[in-house]
Amino acid sequence: MLPDSASPPTRPDAALLALRPQLPQVLPASGDATAADFLHHTLRPLLKLQNDVLLATVADFVRDHHIALAAASATEQARLLAELLTRNTKLRYTVIGLICGLFTAAELSYYRQHRSELNRRLLELATRRVQDQAAAVAELSASQ
Repeated sequence: MLPDSASPPTRPDAALLALRPQLPQVLPASGDATAADFLHHTLRPLLKLQNDVLLATVADFVRDHHIALAAASATEQARLLAELLTRNTKLRYTVIGLICGLFTAAELSYYRQHRSELNRRLLELATRRVQDQAAAVAELSASQ
């Protein structure tokens, strides 16, 4: 239901920013934002915030695709997870959506201009994060 003014609601940017964990950051020397700045100031904190959701989402895909993650060695778990996150388009876009849904209006504007580069970086970070917590993903996929 739209308010009386019939204009769409604005994004609660301050509330979205308040949710994010504070990570040590080095501010860029110039006012020009780069993809690396976006990675450090936006993507890393959002991935940290969404860590449990990310792991649960990947665990659901592991279970749905009948991947025997719990029985695999640590090295094999990392390989299987990387393969899943690389080849499964539905999972890739789900991971991107988990993070992009928490962008502020300004971040979304920047993201739309640099979508392919930022998606690549986001998926690299997410894959590394999931691989580093492969045991937790295996445990989550085995439960339920």
